[in-house]
Amino acid sequence: MRVSATARYLRISPTKARRVLRLIVGQPAERAVATLEYLPHKAARLAAKVLKSAIANAENNFQIAADELRVVKAVADDGPRLKRWRAGPRGRVKPILKRTSHITVVLESKEE
Repeated sequence: MRVSATARYLRISPTKARRVLRLIVGQPAERAVATLEYLPHKAARLAAKVLKSAIANAENNFQIAADELRVVKAVADDGPRLKRWRAGPRGRVKPILKRTSHITVVLESKEE
């Protein structure tokens, strides 16, 4: 059975989040949580929060123990971009795009 959790509108670039999420795909859920706890990246903290939420969904909604779960898919999709402006030379403006992302983690029980 597949269980998922999603965090939306996170203030981090999707490319920075994908760099961390690639590390946990295919790992058992408990090992993935341990991996994320010791990474120094902001994306690791956000991904760990989503992963713990997916584990809690599996335990509470489907009575699947955490040690029976593994990470099948972890993706960071583009969210809306916050458009800001900075003063440029000769009275012009330079755009600044502050990117957001949606992180989704999908878990599956090992016996399937």
